[in-house]
Amino acid sequence: MARSLRHLITMVEGLNKRGINLCSLTEEISTTTSGGKLVLHIFAALAEFERGLIIERTRAGMKAARARGVRPGPKRKLSRQQIDHARKLIEDGKRREDVADLFKVGRVTLYLALIGTLDSP
Repeated sequence: MARSLRHLITMVEGLNKRGINLCSLTEEISTTTSGGKLVLHIFAALAEFERGLIIERTRAGMKAARARGVRPGPKRKLSRQQIDHARKLIEDGKRREDVADLFKVGRVTLYLALIGTLDSP
């Protein structure tokens, strides 16, 4: 419902100022009572804490994968040889659109490969 505990509190306070009470049907939490507000804040704080843990674990996993030599992201569309071949075809006067079609990739993918963005590990 909210991006952070602070965002949730601000949103709930804004709703309350307009005379709107929040009521969760599954958890039976209502902002009409102080106990309901407390439970809502506790749940939101736990959710924010858990989100932080997930982010930390993801970053640690990505770092470990990079240390093992695994490249994150989608598989490369063009090999080093294909990029070299595409570069030679373009230097020989072939249009980039035709070269992209030849390798069955989009023009942007070809362009990024040629400037080296897709080559970096």
